[in-house]
Amino acid sequence: MPGPYVVPVHGDEELPKECDVVVIGGGIVGCSAALELAERGLRVTLCEKGGIGKEQSSRNWGWVRISMRDPREVPLMAEALRIWDGLDKRTGRDVGFKRAGIIFTCGNEKELADHERWRTNLDGYQIESRMLTAREFGEMVPGSRLDMAGALYTPADGRAEPQKAAPAIAEAARDKGATILTECAVRGIETSAGAVSGVVTERGAIACTAVVLAGGAWSSLFAGRFGIDLPQLKVLNSVMRTRPLEGGPEQAIWAKDFAIRKRQDGGYTIACGHDNIVDIVPDSFRYAASFLPALRAEWKSLSFRLAGRFFNELRIPRHWSMDDASPFEYHRVLDPVPSKKLTQDALGGLKRAFPLFEKAEIAQRWGGYIDVTPDAVPVISAVDAIPGFHVATGFSGHGFGIGPAAGRLMADIVTGRSPVVDPKAFRISRFSDGSKVELISGF
Repeated sequence: MPGPYVVPVHGDEELPKECDVVVIGGGIVGCSAALELAERGLRVTLCEKGGIGKEQSSRNWGWVRISMRDPREVPLMAEALRIWDGLDKRTGRDVGFKRAGIIFTCGNEKELADHERWRTNLDGYQIESRMLTAREFGEMVPGSRLDMAGALYTPADGRAEPQKAAPAIAEAARDKGATILTECAVRGIETSAGAVSGVVTERGAIACTAVVLAGGAWSSLFAGRFGIDLPQLKVLNSVMRTRPLEGGPEQAIWAKDFAIRKRQDGGYTIACGHDNIVDIVPDSFRYAASFLPALRAEWKSLSFRLAGRFFNELRIPRHWSMDDASPFEYHRVLDPVPSKKLTQDALGGLKRAFPLFEKAEIAQRWGGYIDVTPDAVPVISAVDAIPGFHVATGFSGHGFGIGPAAGRLMADIVTGRSPVVDPKAFRISRFSDGSKVELISGF
């Protein structure tokens, strides 16, 4: 199933023999980390098994939001918004960012109270966010037939183009001296006296003293090969886009039945605002205990299925020799088939809410795998067991907007700088040090 068209990034031909840091994964987080590190004067090599931004970094909704996030992410997302404001100039390329606002609708008084309670998480950040009455929403977004109690509106939130952002950041990193290698899977890490001393890629070895694993849905498999337990599962989100349509809302909108975002080309990205598909796979049983609290909290919004994915993943080896081809070389791009039912349901809900969309022409549908952690908060952390090894993954559907700041925080950790925000909430050890898995209100 073809995913969305992504601005192509042609990889460098020459494999460096050595560098300071190897970044594994060419999504928006890995590219952002590479750019930050290169700007600080480090010799950086980014290795991507497929193409830059070809997986979830180009398949997401394109929302850049601080609203309705887990409160532990809010400080980092505030930094991300500042970075997005200057990203076009910084990269010298168009990423499509615009602060057009995001609206989360509330269907009843309880949801209204919950959203108002969440809004207090922005106190002290000088970020405008306010509650709207149903009448105010109707005046702001003409043509709506939504039956609602009100909404949370955050004008500071924005949108960007997922098919442009990661490639632009990767090219900017190359402008600063980074080497960008595509179709170059990393098979594993090498150590000396227990610390990172290099990586082995399918094209040869690279000596280095630090590695950043930003492999998205593949991170748990890679980490497990080297004895690092990283609880992470995949959730399938299905998306569609329309051809240009005049007269629709400028703001991105989340409602129970749909979520929409205006695209730079004048069309709209549409997805289900609530439901996702979870394939039952071997890791579902491996990490069942870790994910039980999340399952209890979110089971109404998850559709479980046992299908071919179980047997496909069962056949993927969890251990491999670095002299032989790794699983990553046989799976260059995760390109799942989207759910036609969920996308049609979302479109139906959108048409009921905005009759204008009866005229919408569907141009494409695609699926993408979201990498989730038990508490729906990312890991941005050094790994104490292997000095020099770092992980930035598990962004749980929140990674696109927060990606540039996640890259900055990861670079701070790698270089030993004072971190841009307190990284404690993102430490990998929270899953093994007896800390309680805690889900906090947010989407």
